[in-house]
Amino acid sequence: MTANTTRALLGCIADDFTGATDLANMLVRGGMRTVQTIGVPASNETVEADALVVALKSRTIPAADAVAQSLAALDWLRAQGCRQFFFKYCSTFDSTDAGNIGPVTDALLDALSAEAGANAAAFTIACPAFPENGRTIFRGHLFVGDTLLNASGMENHPLTPMRDANLVSVLQRQTESKVGLVRYDAVAQGVSAVRVSFDTLRNDGVRMAIADAVSDADLYILGEACADLTLITGGSGIALGLPANFRRAGLLNEQGDAAQLPQVNGLSAVLAGSASKATNAQVAEWRATRPAFRVDPLAAARGENVVEQALAFAQPYLDKAEPMLIYATATPDEVKAVQRQLGVNEAGHLVENTLAAIARGLHERGVRKFVVAGGETSGAVVQALDVHTLRIGAQIDPGVPATATTGAEPLALALKSGNFGTTDFFEKALRHLNGAAQ
Repeated sequence: MTANTTRALLGCIADDFTGATDLANMLVRGGMRTVQTIGVPASNETVEADALVVALKSRTIPAADAVAQSLAALDWLRAQGCRQFFFKYCSTFDSTDAGNIGPVTDALLDALSAEAGANAAAFTIACPAFPENGRTIFRGHLFVGDTLLNASGMENHPLTPMRDANLVSVLQRQTESKVGLVRYDAVAQGVSAVRVSFDTLRNDGVRMAIADAVSDADLYILGEACADLTLITGGSGIALGLPANFRRAGLLNEQGDAAQLPQVNGLSAVLAGSASKATNAQVAEWRATRPAFRVDPLAAARGENVVEQALAFAQPYLDKAEPMLIYATATPDEVKAVQRQLGVNEAGHLVENTLAAIARGLHERGVRKFVVAGGETSGAVVQALDVHTLRIGAQIDPGVPATATTGAEPLALALKSGNFGTTDFFEKALRHLNGAAQ
């Protein structure tokens, strides 16, 4: 076979923006030139890349809307010539009993089965494991570090509280399809045993199967076993083994420059909207020695012009070319207090819209390098900055790559899931965007 040069091989649909860059990071590490789009592109003009990742903002919207957006993304990826498809969600399986992981997976399976034949896409796995970031699955139960998911802090998530670590049960509540388990016993025996497990589950009427994985080696085994699946679902970790499948098939060349990005000049800023433990620690680390401004959602709800307040705070530091942090990050108790006054959705939208407006103002004042913490916040910021396409660069921390927009005047962006990154991530990301994003 001749290696692919223009048409994409793998088409991915991610349910949030930072999750999309997390997945794209894995694919770049595997040598796939990867382009991420912000939403579904309006044009079917061919995008030259080995892998395409469509970033949606569908994790917490109504299930019917998430399905519609995901199917639109699938149609665009099909038009790009993709041979295999990937539905990416969070490594902590963020969802509710109403969805959206189950309903979107059902819809994608239905659409792909209708085109490829009755059984060609009637089965898939669900594997959010990401051992490098402490997410492992054993006997269908998700661990965060040494702690079960429901005792990891995710039980306090303001939008998708995870109170059950048994992912088979969690997913079964979201779908009428039968959910099964690819047990660690099979994974430990290798690729052939996993494929036998797939066949057994299919024959038992299982349509989706949680897959155990406790190490990167397990993810490589699962990835190879999925070579013939039309659809794969999971966190970014399962993508570790996918590039090699295309390489073995003669469809993918080695790409030594897959992570190359353009140099970006200009000022820098950090924006944080996540309420996760990791982001709270990162904000505290920055505030100990560096300038920071806290956005108060209740003040914004009262009509105070917190956007102008934040920009006024930032201006002296912009004049000195010194990066600053503007954050709405809060403890779980503080978040709950705001939600009680404003409502869950209203509070979330208010924070996102406020930080998005601040990002626009910073851009107007010369900021060209942004570090953004939080999936929902990242989505709001890239939309506010009118970003449509990202090229994916080298990894900053596990699950977080540097990225750059396409076009004549690129922006450099580090879009971080709330749960990811070391305590000094903000400083590390800025150093990377200032020096390594070249």
